[in-house]
Amino acid sequence: MFSLLPTSPGSFHCQLFPAFVKSRGQQPSIEMRRTMLETERLIMRPWQDSDAASLYKYASDDRVGPIAGWPVHQSEEESLEIIRTVFSHPEVYAVTLKEDNVAIGMVGLLIGKDSNFDIAANEAEVAYWIGVPFWGKGLIPEAVKELMRHAFEDLKMAALWCGYFAENEQSFKAQAKCGFKHHHTEEKQFNQFMNDHRVEHISHIGLDEWLDLQK
Repeated sequence: MFSLLPTSPGSFHCQLFPAFVKSRGQQPSIEMRRTMLETERLIMRPWQDSDAASLYKYASDDRVGPIAGWPVHQSEEESLEIIRTVFSHPEVYAVTLKEDNVAIGMVGLLIGKDSNFDIAANEAEVAYWIGVPFWGKGLIPEAVKELMRHAFEDLKMAALWCGYFAENEQSFKAQAKCGFKHHHTEEKQFNQFMNDHRVEHISHIGLDEWLDLQK
């Protein structure tokens, strides 16, 4: 299993919680947290305490978390705790619209041993989600494509992985738009946060495949 947060027909899956919960309380250095990513419509930046209200607004929606494998946020205090722990990882970004800088979703990378997959140190798991009001606008594929560029060009990753639960085919469509292809399926994955078993499909893209898409 692997989870950063939500997914649904408009909120996209790749979980982050399990791996990053292991490192709660470990604060990255200031230097590591300076990275900001930009697209035509978006800024992806480090999470801030002041994002707690907007995180709670979108993460408390039951159309978002449960289908991704995590329970809805119960309070702004819980959202703040997530920001200070899980989302403090240097490669986890708040997705914001350029016009207002309000956090509406998240993208992130789980590199090497931080991933929930058995992957190499130079490979990463991609995670992402976006709030319900922003579904269907192409914002997550836009954000993920820039995150992929960052992973391959800046961080020198050799491959990227992503996943989605069987009931969330729309998430795979989003991954396909970014160049991911189905790699394998894992049956009866136990989800500790929802206390259930699910079928998870795993997608993959290698550096050479990504470079071909840039031509």
